[in-house]
Amino acid sequence: MSALFNFSSFLTVVLLGICACTYVKIQFPALLEQRTGFRGVFWKAARIGERLSPWVAAGCLTMGISTIFF
Repeated sequence: MSALFNFSSFLTVVLLGICACTYVKIQFPALLEQRTGFRGVFWKAARIGERLSPWVAAGCLTMGISTIFF
């Protein structure tokens, strides 16, 4: 089933996207300098990962546990 129709899969994809964008911004900051356009979406995801990192980490931990056990 597509990640768009399954809420749990959608949350997993969003969390992985936020974590990946944050990692890329830390390793290669020049890639995510542009704040508008298509790259702006990734810049915003990286900003969410930077500012809300404890909540994103808790979400990743929760999704990991639910994926393993449920």
